[in-house]
Amino acid sequence: MSQGFAIELYFDPALENQVLKAWNVLARRQISTQLIEIESRPHITLFSTPFLEPTKVESIVKNFASKQEPLALSLSSIGSLPSDNNILFLGPAPSISLLQFQSQLCEAMRKEGIEIGEEYRLGSWIPHCAVAQEVPKARMAEAFCVLRDLKLPVSGYAIDIGLVEFSPVRELFSFVLGNTVEA
Repeated sequence: MSQGFAIELYFDPALENQVLKAWNVLARRQISTQLIEIESRPHITLFSTPFLEPTKVESIVKNFASKQEPLALSLSSIGSLPSDNNILFLGPAPSISLLQFQSQLCEAMRKEGIEIGEEYRLGSWIPHCAVAQEVPKARMAEAFCVLRDLKLPVSGYAIDIGLVEFSPVRELFSFVLGNTVEA
């Protein structure tokens, strides 16, 4: 049974591989394998909700993606979200272009009657790329140390956007930015 839906921003292969390295190091150390187990893909979540009509969202996302260009990203910080899931992430360097991208997507969805939750509204959204979930509290410091050994920043581009259902993660569709053809 679906736990929800998310619109995710995906990276070029080189940046994706840098994030996968972090996932694999944490898995080898037996700190966290959750993202690998749910078959996720490195991404930044732009929007998430428990209920959604995928066919309604598909045209919104396709139209939105066709008007966007690949987005330069630099994952330059390590952080943790204040939640029960003990999530560790790589944070993108703040940029007006990333904030505008997410804000414009949410505005396009709002115009179509899709409610935007508080955590994805302008001023509340925290862009991040999860590298570990459900990290045992006793191993958080170790996980931070492992991530600090990564050579940050890692830079690249966000090149496509997709809708997934979770968990496990199942991609329903994706579109290349600046292109009207499906990825």
